[in-house]
Amino acid sequence: MFGEKLKRLFSPESIAVIGASDSFDKLGYHVMKSLVKGNYNHPIYPVNPNSQTIWGIKAYPSLSDIPYPVDLAVIVVPATRVPQILNECGKKDIKGVVLITAGYKEIDGEEGKALEDEIKRIAYEFKIPIIGPNTFGFVNLTDSVNASFTYEFSLIKNGGVTLISQSGGFCHLCGFLAMEERMGMAKLMSLGNRVNVDFPEAVKFFMEEDEATRVIALYIEGIDEPRRLFRAICNSKKKKPVIAYKAGRSEKGDAASRFHTGSLAGNYKIWKGALRQAKIFEVNSSEELIDTAKVLDICAPMKGNRVAVLSSQAGPGMIAADAIESSGMVLSRFSEHTQNAINKLLPPVAIRTNPVDMGPAWYSPETILNILKVVSEDENTDGIIFIAIFASANLNITRDMGRILEGMEPFKKPVIACFNAPHGVWDKEIDNIDGRKGVAVIHTPERAAKAMANLYEISMKKD
Repeated sequence: MFGEKLKRLFSPESIAVIGASDSFDKLGYHVMKSLVKGNYNHPIYPVNPNSQTIWGIKAYPSLSDIPYPVDLAVIVVPATRVPQILNECGKKDIKGVVLITAGYKEIDGEEGKALEDEIKRIAYEFKIPIIGPNTFGFVNLTDSVNASFTYEFSLIKNGGVTLISQSGGFCHLCGFLAMEERMGMAKLMSLGNRVNVDFPEAVKFFMEEDEATRVIALYIEGIDEPRRLFRAICNSKKKKPVIAYKAGRSEKGDAASRFHTGSLAGNYKIWKGALRQAKIFEVNSSEELIDTAKVLDICAPMKGNRVAVLSSQAGPGMIAADAIESSGMVLSRFSEHTQNAINKLLPPVAIRTNPVDMGPAWYSPETILNILKVVSEDENTDGIIFIAIFASANLNITRDMGRILEGMEPFKKPVIACFNAPHGVWDKEIDNIDGRKGVAVIHTPERAAKAMANLYEISMKKD
């Protein structure tokens, strides 16, 4: 629908902030902070008739006073002023708009709906793609564009996951979870009330036009025309995994969705079937969304459901084994060649069949890595869960593992590692391992097993 304009919206070469401010209690302050401290390296034009400079940058009384082309306008002025501003955007040939302002169809009464209808009319007249209204904005981590009111999103690791959310609050929840879990993101955005950029437009763009996006994650409350989304995915020229967390499953959730973004959540049973038909993989929690997206971005696909568990302590290994089997996968039975190799690397006191207890090799990270390498080449194994829980005796395991991984080829099978230690003990070492050579780090054995099971299901759907 918008073609080149969406590229210019998400990767703008100039941005005007209309309603920019130096006052902390104004959203215009926080948008400016996000752009400036987020290292946006193109021109920023603050617009405020009452200021000469904002954040040390020359300000302009109005959009029409800016003597340069502007790709993106971020609008943070009261709702009643927005139609006039949008008309100015159209006349200046703005390529896209982020409309952070709320107060439209999500509120009770006719005034909000009438304002939103007027915004739609203007957007249609000038063919301007609008993200919002009632949005926190978007963040393009690939190109350092933080067009939101939360600077901290700029601290998220750069990666291949793009989150398209109906809720700005959910973006904040998942953005901060991504930081905690070291998940790399390409883009995150909240659609808000979806004047003319809805799930279908966003999914189609990131599926077909954005090379940095390898995995698409969705948070859905309710959509007026869900078939458009499903068609956009099914008819896309390129295929990327799409996972979704559907909210508003209960009667109360449905009512809350209508108040929040002005859309009904709809009958969940119908949604569940429709998601499955469109090959959208559904998850049931925020953590599962993050874990699944992360392993999809980092790990190799699974070619079967046989999993090996390698643990530096027997207990967590048993927990992972239970979780594997309850998730519908099976513990792999090592080939004779693999089993003989493990038997030579570990003493008889250890459990050397799957799940493997690597405890006796604590003081020899080389031995532990050799076990991982041998099992990764096992013909009867499709994926590996590798567990190391901190104890003072194994202090150097993650440091040495990172060093040894440097010289290894990327794993051709998925490896999900579960490292746990007090804050400050293994932080840098885990950062050095996570996301490299096809290894994804997940916090607990249960979550690692669930992520592996989801990876298997999604890998099978691709075939």
